[in-house]
Amino acid sequence: MRTALLPAPSLLTRRSVPEGIRITKVGLWYIVLTILVAVPAANTGNNALYLVEAFLLALLVVSGVASRQNLRRLDLGFEPPAEIYAKQPFSIRYTIHNRGRFMSRRLLVVAGVGEGKPTLIPHIPIQGTDRGLMEVQVEHRGIHQVPYLHFSSIFPLGLFRKGLRYRIDRQLLVYPEVDTTRSVSVEQLGGEGELPSTDAGAGYDLLSLRLFREGDDRRGIHWKQTARTGNLIFMERAADTGRRLSIQLDNAVGDLADPEDILRFERLVSRAATATHHCLKSDYEVELITRSGLVPFGRGGFHRRRILEHLALLETVPRQRDPLVDSNLEAPRLRLHMESES
Repeated sequence: MRTALLPAPSLLTRRSVPEGIRITKVGLWYIVLTILVAVPAANTGNNALYLVEAFLLALLVVSGVASRQNLRRLDLGFEPPAEIYAKQPFSIRYTIHNRGRFMSRRLLVVAGVGEGKPTLIPHIPIQGTDRGLMEVQVEHRGIHQVPYLHFSSIFPLGLFRKGLRYRIDRQLLVYPEVDTTRSVSVEQLGGEGELPSTDAGAGYDLLSLRLFREGDDRRGIHWKQTARTGNLIFMERAADTGRRLSIQLDNAVGDLADPEDILRFERLVSRAATATHHCLKSDYEVELITRSGLVPFGRGGFHRRRILEHLALLETVPRQRDPLVDSNLEAPRLRLHMESES
């Protein structure tokens, strides 16, 4: 993920926005009990019943005030990981500081990012700090806005669930879904990118073993075969074009309104991201060609992030008749288009 979209992690002090109060089942029964005590107290004028009713109402008020203070005066730190992939769980590191001077914070529930489960924070002492990880998941690639973190609590008596929103105004760049559960090679990708080069060169794949010739690089001598046969045996390797892959993703599909067509296009983007991930991991040179731009051949982690960022932000464009232009006719190609997904 391009974390440049995000400000440096720091504690944020922002005004909280109330989300309202929701009554719990315990709170509902408590209110029913309060009414049941209030009716005979009013009808009979019994002082003992008035005392019980006063105690129940006072406890209700104290619970409301305590729950409100339990969610206020918090400073937030929010640090997402360097890379986020669609449909894959990831962890966001959070820091919550209690600025309160008279009351610790208890039973806080934090939510508001993606499809992840809420995170429970049991206790933050007075002027204390809690640090941890929020397990979350985002279903779609692209830029995702995270305007708020949502805090809620049933403290102190569990009668009501009170909520507050703390504004954080962050952006998450989510890469396309990548299948990392199995290894993928160029031969498994299909299309026109499955065959390595059959020409000799200075690549990585072994092409053949043959007798050493005058002018061959002595570093290519296979010493075990030489010792076994008594003749100098040379390891001839395939040309570098066998360690290249050109991924061509045609995004000229027009406006997609049908959910099934949108899903097919997202599968194409995911296939391109998966091929990029595995081939670069195997030290291939990979390029990406789309109607929206070209990411030229390259290797390494930085190049992988360039391609994945391009795919994360890729949008459809109007249909075009002209085919995608090859940048290197000798490189193996993986062509991805909507017709191949039908």
